Amino acid sequence: MGDTVGGSADAQRKQPLISPPEWLIRGLRPQSAPIPWAAVVRASIALAAPLAVGLAVGQPGYGALVAMGALSGVIGDTADAYRMRILNIAVPQCFGAVGVMLGTLVYGDGWIAVAVLTLVALVSGMISTIGAVASVSGLLLLLNSVVGAGLPMPGPWWKAPLLLSLGGLFVLMLALLGWPLRARTPERTAVAATYRAAAELLAAAGTTAYDVRRQAVTASLNASYDLILARRAHYHGRSASMVRLLAQLNVLVPLIEAAAAAHLHGRASRRPEIAAAVRDLADVVATGRSGAVPDLELPGPEGPADRAMNAALRHAAAVVNHADSDHPDHYGADDRLGRPAALGVRARRAAVTVLLSPTSWRYGLRLALCIGLAQVLVSVVSVPRSYWVALTVTFVLKPDFGSVFSRAVLRALGTAVGVLTAALVLGVVPRGWWDVPVMVVLAALIPAVSAKGYAFQTAAITPVILLISDQLNHLGFHLVLPRLLDSLIGCGITLVAGYLLWPESWHSRIGDRLAIAVEESARYVECAFGGGSRPGPAGEATGTPAAPGDHGDRARLRRRIYRDLSVVRTEFQRALTEPPPTGTRAAAWWPLVVAAERIVDATTAARVRVDHGARPPAPEEVGEVTKQLRELAQGLRSSATLVEVPTRIEGDDEGVLAPLRQEVAAAREIASPQR
Repeated sequence: MGDTVGGSADAQRKQPLISPPEWLIRGLRPQSAPIPWAAVVRASIALAAPLAVGLAVGQPGYGALVAMGALSGVIGDTADAYRMRILNIAVPQCFGAVGVMLGTLVYGDGWIAVAVLTLVALVSGMISTIGAVASVSGLLLLLNSVVGAGLPMPGPWWKAPLLLSLGGLFVLMLALLGWPLRARTPERTAVAATYRAAAELLAAAGTTAYDVRRQAVTASLNASYDLILARRAHYHGRSASMVRLLAQLNVLVPLIEAAAAAHLHGRASRRPEIAAAVRDLADVVATGRSGAVPDLELPGPEGPADRAMNAALRHAAAVVNHADSDHPDHYGADDRLGRPAALGVRARRAAVTVLLSPTSWRYGLRLALCIGLAQVLVSVVSVPRSYWVALTVTFVLKPDFGSVFSRAVLRALGTAVGVLTAALVLGVVPRGWWDVPVMVVLAALIPAVSAKGYAFQTAAITPVILLISDQLNHLGFHLVLPRLLDSLIGCGITLVAGYLLWPESWHSRIGDRLAIAVEESARYVECAFGGGSRPGPAGEATGTPAAPGDHGDRARLRRRIYRDLSVVRTEFQRALTEPPPTGTRAAAWWPLVVAAERIVDATTAARVRVDHGARPPAPEEVGEVTKQLRELAQGLRSSATLVEVPTRIEGDDEGVLAPLRQEVAAAREIASPQR
């Protein structure tokens, strides 16, 4: 007994008295990501070449401005498809050119500059809520406005925008060099990767790894559909290769549906031959060859789930082997899952969203307040080269990049590391041609470490910006400490005016989104098995139960739910990086996100079994399940704390809805800790 007590005391002495909080550890933990070597080479060339040309022609300042525009292009060079690279790089560069022009026009104008930058921040924040390209465009609009208003630019007013745009276009040119030789390779690689993710999902059927694999399939499907369909509806029917890839992607839908049934009820469909066959299909998709699918040797089915898997897999093999534009197939090229609306329709929707959305105004006003305070502070207090304060505010307050609080802390830590690197470079390396090889190395680090986390990206970008700034203001080593002080001031402004003064309800930001996904799950159950009330001619409820939807309706609804749940999952992961109480609540609610995904899987599996011979459920059983889901959604909206609701849903324990009833009951019984 004495040994036990002594051992316990030794263990207590070994525990650290002070340890970093969990939210900080999550933010500093490097994420696993491969190094994009092509992007590394492009970044080195795009940032070092302008400096070399500027030195060669005796205009290092001009070279620095071109390199600054190239830096913006490097940050935005995140797409795989070449056509998407044009949008991801060129469109933000246009906004950046407008931004630097506005900043140059108000340089040195005091309070006029404060008012203009505050208004630009409002517009930047509002348009950032539209989408990924608009977000980067809003970022460059504000960043370049701040730089133009804080640094002396060469005249006349059009020269700085032109030089920055040249840098962005240089990055775009480098990014498009492989287009003639690899025109469809990124899209084909993405679709093949989705097939491989589906193969891993099938290999995990019936095991605890299934949920993780299903999330990977959802992410891969989202990426592939975005890559093939987003922003190019006009290509449908014109490009045979794109139509074929779309058909090959769409035919995965019934295969993934069958995977849900195989996970819960499969026998023969869990054998390794099934996953191996999908891997063979992935290899054929990756090569782009028709007629190369080997003969399928599948195990004999032992139930509805197995019959569904065999049918879906043979169907996929036929489409992969002969997926041309006139393929008469329901899941072929004409099944435009996720196809975007026309450009004009999307533009009108975006304008309405920006002008009428409370989220858009809330973020725009919050960003404008922080930028306004930063500019007022540096106008009344002597802060050398004060544009860095507003730059810090802009980077930290981006809503689609993560938690504001953790980003402020990580920004401070990353800037400190970056400033130390810059101090070493500016203090040891002589100015001039030595800047070029140094920039080659520093620029390569940006794409190499950006995917590891925000702190790593900040640590890589900071010395590059300081080296470029030194070409414009020639402060050398004396530039270092003011930049660190400016960053700390910017982080402080963001924490107070952008975080503490805007106590956005964690419940409204995440709880409402999760409630919508749960409500959509109830609609999905009704779409799969009928139920609800059939609408009348004027849209009113008739009281007559609606019939089940067709397969296309179910597929589109399920894809939307999975996409919404992936957004909710991302929001939760961001919330986990925030300090209590937000991080604590997110951890408590996290099992409900998993439960919502399992509810959709169980519904899909039940529908697949019915389609292949199982007995349909009774309407009363379907109605009780949807009732419980809608009550759960209402509870998510009305309370910031989950309340445990023990639930027993009556029904046939041997019926197809038995697993679904269990998942719904488990979701109702999840409760967060009471304070």
